[in-house]
Amino acid sequence: MVVKLSSADLAGILAQPVTVEVDIADGLSTFNIVGMHDTAIKESRDRIRAAIKNSGFTFPGRRVTVNLAPADLKKESSRVDVPIALGILSESGKLLNRDHLAGRLIIGELSLDGAARPVNGVLSMAMMAKKQNLQLVVPEDNYHEASVIQDLDILPYRNLNQLVRNLVGEAEPDLPEQPVIQAATDYGTDMADIRGQDHAKRALIIAAAGNHNLLMYGPPGSGKSMLAKALPSILPAMSHEEAVETTMIHSAGGLLKETGILQVRPYRAPHHTISHIGLIGGGTRLNPGEVSYAHNGVLFLDEFPEFPRRTLEVLRQPMEDGTVRISRASGSVAFPSRFLLIAAMNPCPCGYFGSDERECACSPTRIANYRGRISGPLLDRIDLLVHVPQIPLEQMMNGPAGTGSRELQTMVDEARKRQRKRSGCANAYLPESRLKTACTMSAEAEALLLNASRNMRLSSRSFNRVLKVARTIADLEADLQEIQPVHVAEALQFKLTDFFTTDVTYD
Repeated sequence: MVVKLSSADLAGILAQPVTVEVDIADGLSTFNIVGMHDTAIKESRDRIRAAIKNSGFTFPGRRVTVNLAPADLKKESSRVDVPIALGILSESGKLLNRDHLAGRLIIGELSLDGAARPVNGVLSMAMMAKKQNLQLVVPEDNYHEASVIQDLDILPYRNLNQLVRNLVGEAEPDLPEQPVIQAATDYGTDMADIRGQDHAKRALIIAAAGNHNLLMYGPPGSGKSMLAKALPSILPAMSHEEAVETTMIHSAGGLLKETGILQVRPYRAPHHTISHIGLIGGGTRLNPGEVSYAHNGVLFLDEFPEFPRRTLEVLRQPMEDGTVRISRASGSVAFPSRFLLIAAMNPCPCGYFGSDERECACSPTRIANYRGRISGPLLDRIDLLVHVPQIPLEQMMNGPAGTGSRELQTMVDEARKRQRKRSGCANAYLPESRLKTACTMSAEAEALLLNASRNMRLSSRSFNRVLKVARTIADLEADLQEIQPVHVAEALQFKLTDFFTTDVTYD
């Protein structure tokens, strides 16, 4: 008679149910696994056989057939090692029976000696187990991640032998102690550590308050990277829903290093040699990319024009929609990608165009080609453009310290609360259908924005983004119902630049 066990696999970051069916029949000693599996599962036959023997049990010398249902759904991991092993033990002898395995969602990878190895995506599977009212059986190293889901019955195990004894009631489960997790307060770089650059700091505050994309340009050593590293220190703390969603993505990609849930917004800074697949996601197993790992956090792209053109262009859709949908022959998955883009670049290849300290060695054509690597549609999706000049050494050494990150974080958090109360999301994510009600302006502010937009030849997308930035500036100031001209003027200031014009001349 066939034994059926409940297990799970991942489709993107979401868990998908997998039913493990085990049948042992008379015949030659064979071990076959069917059900559209990949190489990792195909090779699990040798792992499972060795793990059963080395755990003190007997592997049946008959015909063993395992089916992973549904058969038309590709399974791509070794998470089903343990349920397959339990199914074989249940079908081949009297040690386990169906009652021991019923009502449980079982996942885990086995080593040759029967020890349990941790697997990715446990948080997603824990959510599915809670929804289906099942007990979750996971390796001990995954226990803290699964325990993020409240009121979930979890059975952790260290090896196959211990798990069998727990299931049959010969031993009580050994629950690991919950670690004491404290929210991180040291982000490495505090805004008070940055001398000068008040204009750039103001842009960072606005970007953090409304989740607006920001591009900084200036000579080498002016502090662009340091400013970007200080940004996470002023971002508001993640809500529980944001933390769970972010943890799910990192768990699915195998990047979860902490015990339990992520406490700090992610900060991702990939090198400019990254491929478009590494940035957007995909590959053989349809893994998340950097834009998804930066979900609810910051994606910092230094040396912006040095990224390949194809790599940069794939950013346009996730910047607009907040979701990446990847379709391949093996399937289609969707990954969340609501990130705050911070980009930095030099004014020219040598970095010193317009500098008073050193002479630029680049020709106008070379400078124009360098800046032209940033396409118009991509630039149109960036809300704030800010020049970061070189700071004199005297000011850098002896200049007054600015406002600290903790105080600025309080200001940003208050602005975010006003936005959530008004529209339920950050201003950068306001749909166009709600702009009229969420971004009401005084008559003077509306006239200023219309006139400036005509003179600057802003696209409709840029017009809306300037309006959203103005709304954020007003939210930083006070709980104002109407956007005033001063807010519109400051928002336009971060769009008013001739840096990306094609005509480059020397004084």
